[in-house]
Amino acid sequence: QVQLVESGGGLVQAGGSLRLSCAASGNSFRMDYMRWYRQAPGKRRELVAGVSSGGDTVYLGSVKGRFTISRDNTNNTLYLQMSSLKVEDTAVYYCNAVHVGTSYWGQGTQVTVSS
Repeated sequence: QVQLVESGGGLVQAGGSLRLSCAASGNSFRMDYMRWYRQAPGKRRELVAGVSSGGDTVYLGSVKGRFTISRDNTNNTLYLQMSSLKVEDTAVYYCNAVHVGTSYWGQGTQVTVSS
């Protein structure tokens, strides 16, 4: 059974940095596409960043230049380096991975940015 476990969330002041990690286990295959989503209270879940198995990336406009997504295919781990954090980045961040049409989700990690 495939499991995704996020870590690295926490409380940080505006302007600070955090690095999120998402470790995949239970799979013997490489995920096709991996993404970070976030959901703030009262808002819809939104795509923050995604990376293909070949390393192509996409970003939400408001995080471009501040966040960097990367993946370690050897260790089945996804990362999100977040810098210059803003109060509006506060949300639960979720890891998502897709393989041959099957989507897997982590349980989420809270990121809180204080002013």
